Amino acid sequence: MRLAHHLEIKNGHLHINGLDCITLAEKYGTPLYVTSEDRVMEQFASYKKALGSRYPKVQVLFAAKANGNLALMRALAQQGAGADVFSSGELHLALEAGMDAEKLLFNGSSKTPADLKLAVEKGVKVSLDSLDELHQLDAIAAAADRKAKVSFRVNPALEVPTHPKIATGLATSKFGIPHGEIPAAYREATACKNIQPVGIHCHIGSQILDIEPFARAAEVMVRIAKELTVMGVKLEFIDLGGGLGIPYHHDTDPAPTAEDYAAKVVPIFKAGVGACGITPELWVEPGRSLVADSTVLLTRVNSTKKAHKRFANVDAGFNLLIRPAMYDAYHEVIVANKADRPLTSEYTVTGPICESGDILAPDRKLPELAAGDIIAVLDTGAYGYAMSSQYNSRPRCPEVLIRGTQVALMRRGETICDITAALERPGWQR
Repeated sequence: MRLAHHLEIKNGHLHINGLDCITLAEKYGTPLYVTSEDRVMEQFASYKKALGSRYPKVQVLFAAKANGNLALMRALAQQGAGADVFSSGELHLALEAGMDAEKLLFNGSSKTPADLKLAVEKGVKVSLDSLDELHQLDAIAAAADRKAKVSFRVNPALEVPTHPKIATGLATSKFGIPHGEIPAAYREATACKNIQPVGIHCHIGSQILDIEPFARAAEVMVRIAKELTVMGVKLEFIDLGGGLGIPYHHDTDPAPTAEDYAAKVVPIFKAGVGACGITPELWVEPGRSLVADSTVLLTRVNSTKKAHKRFANVDAGFNLLIRPAMYDAYHEVIVANKADRPLTSEYTVTGPICESGDILAPDRKLPELAAGDIIAVLDTGAYGYAMSSQYNSRPRCPEVLIRGTQVALMRRGETICDITAALERPGWQR
């Protein structure tokens, strides 16, 4: 199995950033998320270099939904990252992390009045998803005696090779305004007294391993930008979204890089804005490709069982990593304390949740397993902890961050008290 360079096998054990995963599991317990900050910074730098070497005005916005840990967002902020935020909570996290409000974009198809009010209060640009939302924001900005800077989210009606649940640029998607209706939306926005259109935005999906759809999206966006420029809209930025995938199947998936993306997309962008006679900032919103492979989820084997197949029952389930149950997603697994042993047996790795679908890795060739072994689930830095829950009243696990050889908690493990803290006793039960 090919491993990214921050992962290696030494003395039979899996290491991350040179640190033994078994030692980390013994110190912090399992389940445990372990993240390499260095790997995230490396991936961020690759976007800055690939895009910035081809176009002078680039802003990389981290898709905060992928991983909302404040420590990671703080590290990205220190490198100049902004963020694509999808809730008031993510907006607060981005500001708490030290990100400049000017580098944030509040996205989403169903923002509340409180969301819009917060965006106006903090001076955060809003990606509008409907004309209804436009007029709500105009009224809120008027009440605050401010102007709200906005873009509209374009639905480019593009088919993309990814799971249907994460294809967001389809004509049938809930996101955005159909591309043919975008000029009319900007005309309506320019008529609003407290709205200032400054950008245009799209996002076509997630876990896309083919560069071509991004190129087609860029073509749509610069074509629309030309229409808007003729109308008199002064575009300060064009946001092409994120969605670049990673090779979850390490040995077989194509592995497009930020360099591959930039080489294909930036020439189209440059030619398009050049034809418009404008030089807006190029914004992109990577999430998964920045953080996914930075992280492993360490989980302990509670027991093994032989029934119609062999099962390895571990202490992490879809309460901590829902992607396999939700998307039939594939994650490579390594037995971290037997990483150099021959793969002699087939196991289905299952979690402790009371659901038949709680399967992390079906039918995998692994070394012979026993209770106490540690399995590392790879590529869990995106949509792992971020989509976790307390189902079955299971406290969520800790997360640790590694920088060089320094290790620290970036989120403590929850306790039963965390689960019960928000619960109230109705008066009639007293």
